[in-house]
Amino acid sequence: MKINNLGPTGINPYKKQINKMAAVESKASKADKVEISAEAKQLLETSPVTTARQEKVEALANRVKNGSYKIDSNAIAKSVYDFYTK
Repeated sequence: MKINNLGPTGINPYKKQINKMAAVESKASKADKVEISAEAKQLLETSPVTTARQEKVEALANRVKNGSYKIDSNAIAKSVYDFYTK
């Protein structure tokens, strides 16, 4: 009984997949870069929203430290229910 080679010899059947993986790895090694202008940084620092937010965060932190911060479980449940039903 004689068995003939059906496919070409000397070819790696996994070479295409190896090349794809190498291409993905080379793309993954590139890093994204974000640059924020000096104007944007200045606007962020002087924004009234950040100062108001900072005051709100400090007030909440003080209430948690004092133990006077209470969670309204009914309001949370209602907002979750409204979110998923509307």
